[in-house]
Order: sequence, then structure tokens, then C-alpha cells
Amino acid sequence: MGTRCSVAWSGECIAAVLGVSAFVLVSLLVLLVGCGGSPDRPRQADGHPAVIPPDLASIPDAVPRFEPPSRYGNPPEYEVFGQRYRTLVSSEGFEQRGLASWYGTKFHGRRTSSGEPYDMFAMTAAHRQLPLPSYVEVTNLDNGHRVVVRVNDRGPFVGDRVIDLSYAAAHRIGMVEKGVAPVHIRVISPTEEAPRAVQVAGSGSLDAPALEIRDGSEVQPRFVQVGAFADRSAAERVQRDLRGLGFGEVRITTLSSTSGVPLHRVRIGPLAGASAVRDVEERLQQAALQDYRVVAEE
Repeated sequence: MGTRCSVAWSGECIAAVLGVSAFVLVSLLVLLVGCGGSPDRPRQADGHPAVIPPDLASIPDAVPRFEPPSRYGNPPEYEVFGQRYRTLVSSEGFEQRGLASWYGTKFHGRRTSSGEPYDMFAMTAAHRQLPLPSYVEVTNLDNGHRVVVRVNDRGPFVGDRVIDLSYAAAHRIGMVEKGVAPVHIRVISPTEEAPRAVQVAGSGSLDAPALEIRDGSEVQPRFVQVGAFADRSAAERVQRDLRGLGFGEVRITTLSSTSGVPLHRVRIGPLAGASAVRDVEERLQQAALQDYRVVAEE
């Protein structure tokens, strides 16, 4: 787990950057405690959640979209612990390799550098240079697992670590227990239809990246997954709701996890080609259903 520091809101950063008095710093910390934190989630000192949500594996990737730059967390340059950093004007074409770490309960509910509260169960991340917000695909080079996250915070400020992932994102790419992992970072543009596929022999866990079918050079997604549930009845309710919205082909597929708890996935399809997928996505968005992911038959 990497030490991180919220440039806009962390008391440590404020002290380092502004050199405020101890009395003022204590007052600021009291303010942060008052507005930070989430009483509905138990905490542990080591950063792991005391209770892991049963649907953690089904939390969808962040979906890249056009957003205005955050009013906070985007100074041209800033200083933390005596080191100066420059914020990139544009994230276009950005790629990077290095170590990823993750942060958990210690910061859950606190304000990030963008001013948003940190949610360890959302697909987010912290980066020192990328504009806030940015969307990046993070690939664990040890196992090929990947995740798309929304960068809304600053950090990590430790050694050669290049990105701090949320707990959910770190769990997705299989690096929670180890704490750090070598990764490749690639900025995802909202105009991209789907991230590049990462194929790893023998990677069949629930946390593996969604598969994609390639026809020549064209990536052809085949299903839109609307949710995945440990409770079969919950999956069936979603299936009925989708059919009530006019989606004819809605299926439930079940996988067994290493813990023995089955995961019931609700998927629309099969769909023939990218245009059919876009049509389904538009209809889901019109129905205010945002948490979905495009996958291929596994």
C-alpha cells in the first residue's frame, strides 16, 4: 500500500506546502475529520475493509467520458515533501510503466485532490501528473489483468511508484495482498470503443479482464454485462427489469469463484457488431443505467 497525499486537502500536504503553524494545522485536521469519513463502513488499520462487499468482483470499470477539468487539483505545478511536480496540460497519448500501489480505509471518505470524496470501492486512482480527471487503463504486468480507472487524486509520493489505485481497482488486477505490482498505464480517450485486450495464458479467475473477440484488426464486443450478483434472485430481478424495458435477449450465466460463492452475471446479447452494442448502450443510458461493461462470450 502506498503513502498518498491529497494535494488540495491533506493536512500533511498543507503543512508541507504552506508551512502553517501547528495550531492552524490542528484546526484544519479537525475540519477534515468533520467532513471526511464514512460511518457506514467498518475500518481496519491496515487499509483492508473489515467487510468486503460480496459483489466486489462485479464492480464495472470506469467508463471514459468527456469532463471539464476539475476546479481543484490542477495547478501548473505544486510541491510535496520538498519535491516539485508539474501537472500535464493534456493527457493525450500518455503511457507509463512503473510500480502501482493502493490505498484503502485510512482515506475512505476523505476528500481527494479534485474535491471529491475518496471511495475505496470505486474504480479510481491517484497520479502525480495527469490532469484531473483522466481515464487510464492499468495492466498488471505480472498477470496481465487490467482495469480502467478514473484518476481524481494526487499521489503516490513514495519512491518509484507511479499510481495509487483504489482498493477495488487493486483487487481487480490481483495486487491487494502483495501491495505493489509492476504496471503499464495508458490513457483511454472517451472516443475509444473498448480497451485493448490483454491475453494471459491460464487467467480464468473472476478478476480477469473481460475477453474481447478480434476479427482481423477490428475488436467485436458481443455482450453488454449489466451486473453480477452473488444472489441469484437479484440477478433474476434485473433480468426481468431489462426484459420489461424491451431487451429481448437477456441471459444469466453463473461462474464459481475460488471461495465457492457463485457469481450470477446478467448479460444482454449476443450482439452482432459494434453498432448493435452502441444501440444497447444508448438505451441503457436513457434508462439511467450506467454501470455496465462490454464483454465477449467467455
